[in-house]
Amino acid sequence: MSEEVSAPARLLFNRWDTSEVTIRDPGIARYVNLNSMMVPHSCGRLTRQEFHKANMLIVERLINQLMRTEVNTGKKQLAIRIVRDAFEIVHQKTKKNPIEVLCDAVANAGPREETVRLKYGGINVPKSVDTAPMRRVNTAVGLIAAGVYSASHKKKKPVANALAEELIAAANGDVKCYSVAKREERERVAKSAR
Repeated sequence: MSEEVSAPARLLFNRWDTSEVTIRDPGIARYVNLNSMMVPHSCGRLTRQEFHKANMLIVERLINQLMRTEVNTGKKQLAIRIVRDAFEIVHQKTKKNPIEVLCDAVANAGPREETVRLKYGGINVPKSVDTAPMRRVNTAVGLIAAGVYSASHKKKKPVANALAEELIAAANGDVKCYSVAKREERERVAKSAR
């Protein structure tokens, strides 16, 4: 009788299992991709069409946002190493799967309400609108990356430590972290424009 051999699961960075991660926010669950891959590098396959970045692994989207600063521009291997080291720090501090911490951070850092400018006879009037789920995810990842950059640029704190602290604080909903503070600010402005 032959034994069935199941294919080994592909773990992110050969360590983290994405299948055990649950996304608690149902609004963004469709746009946070958790397909398993060893190295989060899609080689630009998902950038040619408009909404295909929803199919990109959320970790790779974070890596791509970290590459946008002038120090890390185009250095994907450096950004991958930063995220891998930050995930190790997150796991040491929280004893949780860091991908789940990242998903919670994205859910807590994305603004639910924003403002747009409407022009009435030469006068700009702010109007509050609900944020689309894909924009929530994009904005959250961008705010997390901006918070990491502001916490580590021209400072002695390593980038991996800054990313780990930002992810943990955003996952807990701490208003002292950059991304959640910016989300609160945007929602406060939107609330005043209702």
